[in-house]
Order: sequence, then structure tokens, then C-alpha cells
Amino acid sequence: CKCKPSAAAQTLDEMDFERGIWTAALYGDMERLENAIQRGATNDCDNSGYTALHYAARAGHMEACTRLLAAGADVNCTTNGGVTPLHRAAMMGRVAIVEFLCQHGAHTATCDSDGQNALHRAAHGGHKDVIEYLVARDASLRDVCDKRGRFPCDLTPNDDLRNLLAPQKSLR
Repeated sequence: CKCKPSAAAQTLDEMDFERGIWTAALYGDMERLENAIQRGATNDCDNSGYTALHYAARAGHMEACTRLLAAGADVNCTTNGGVTPLHRAAMMGRVAIVEFLCQHGAHTATCDSDGQNALHRAAHGGHKDVIEYLVARDASLRDVCDKRGRFPCDLTPNDDLRNLLAPQKSLR
């Protein structure tokens, strides 16, 4: 007979996550976030390498992103898979956060371990406002192939966006 943990049992990692800075950033809980920052947790990573800034950017919490950057969060920090806060914001269509991160030095050309930049992520989600912002900021992002040979235009579900994302003819 093999002993199985109860479905109600919570791992130490899960409890650590819930008590950590990451949940505060994810939910925009500014009081808990501030307490964690004061304890020096600004750039702490979870088991996958995500920081509080990754979680706040994904969730679209501008106040949390602002406070984290003011406290010294690394705008270009990467996870174990090379994902940046900009990737997370672009993936979720958080154009205000994308703009904010770029204004604070986020590198738009950074690719994750799949070879995808923030434009790939925005294209996959069909987030037109993010796509337009990123293309206006750096049109060369359209010309980057991921590790599976896909351009951002290959990932979008929308024909209009596909045209906006089309790479230079010489690349195809």
C-alpha cells in the first residue's frame, strides 16, 4: 500500500508562495507588498524564477509595478525559462504596463527559452494595442523567428494583425 498525501494537504512551497511577496503582487495587495519590500524581498524569486514584478505585470497592477521598480526591482529579470515581466504583460494584453516597463528600461528584444520576444506573446493573444505599441517602438521585433521557426505574424489568430506583424519580405 502506498501512502498518498491528502488532497487538502498544502506543500511548504505553496504556503511559502501564499505568504510571500508574489501573492501580494499578483493581487495588488499594497500593504502586504510594502511589508515584503521592507523585509528585502523585492527581487525574490519563486521556484520557477518569477519575481513579484512578473506577477504584478501579468495581473496589470500598475501601483504594484511602480512600487516594485521604485524599490529596486529588476525590470529585465528573467525566469528559469527566460521570461521577463514584459513578456508577461504583453501576453495578457496589459498595454499600460507594457508601456510603463519599456519607459523604465525593459528590453523589448529579449527572447525566452522558446525564442519568443514580447511581440510573439502579444501576437499569440491577439492583443492589438500591445502589438501596435511594440511595433512602433521596435519594428524589427516582427522579424524574429522563435525556435520553431515562427514569426509573430504566424501566431496571431487575426488576419488584420497578421498584416501588421508581417516581417520584411527578404526574411521569408
